[in-house]
Amino acid sequence: MGILNATPDSFYTKGKNNTTAGLLEQAAQMLAAGATILDVGGVSTRPKAPEVSLEEELNRVIPLIKAIKVHFPKALISIDTFRAAVAREAVAAGAAIVNDISGGTMDPEMLQTIADLKVSYILTHIKGTPADMQEAPAYDDVVLDVMDFFIEKLQLLASFGVKDVILDVGFGFGKTLAHNYTLLQHMDAFAILNRPVLMGISRKSMVYKVLNSNAANALNGTTALHSIGLLKGAQILRVHDVQEAVETISLHKMLSNQQ
Repeated sequence: MGILNATPDSFYTKGKNNTTAGLLEQAAQMLAAGATILDVGGVSTRPKAPEVSLEEELNRVIPLIKAIKVHFPKALISIDTFRAAVAREAVAAGAAIVNDISGGTMDPEMLQTIADLKVSYILTHIKGTPADMQEAPAYDDVVLDVMDFFIEKLQLLASFGVKDVILDVGFGFGKTLAHNYTLLQHMDAFAILNRPVLMGISRKSMVYKVLNSNAANALNGTTALHSIGLLKGAQILRVHDVQEAVETISLHKMLSNQQ
């Protein structure tokens, strides 16, 4: 899954060409490198990111989704949003997956909307909101707490008739560095839920803080953790750097095919 940030303030792509033309060029490069999904987002969800109005989010993502469908009609698009209204407009424009970093906690209409749209849903665990999620997050047991969250939400989604659900443990969304690595160490535990698991750690602080580096220099660390994540059962990698992720997946597949 290639990340297309239609935002001026993303933690990594800040300052890059985030016009529709510039993002179409990024989309072309990602698809050529082997991306299966393009994840379009119009709101930065980094810690303490400023709020963006519904109108502004729509203005950022809808023209881009429409342009991608014109230029790359076979591309599979996900919309990265926590707003049901944006999900509806994005799906109408051509998106087929809703990637909700709030797990349905920030918009009470989201889960019913997913049911009505009959699209795939990426269910992410988050503690708090981007404005406060990193203010001393605490858990009794981070793996069990995230597991309980997924079980509860999957039951709720099932009651709405939603069955096509992908799980994201939410690295960095209300977790300390230790929480993130505990979740990575035990990510294979979530196989019991019988859902695909998405891994979203690309260039995040859980990579570069350990290395005393920064997001710009976190590709090598990201790739190392992707390798571990694949061994722990990750089935989708959400990334800024598609070629490197595809190569990592290819090597993992080769290893997995050995007897």
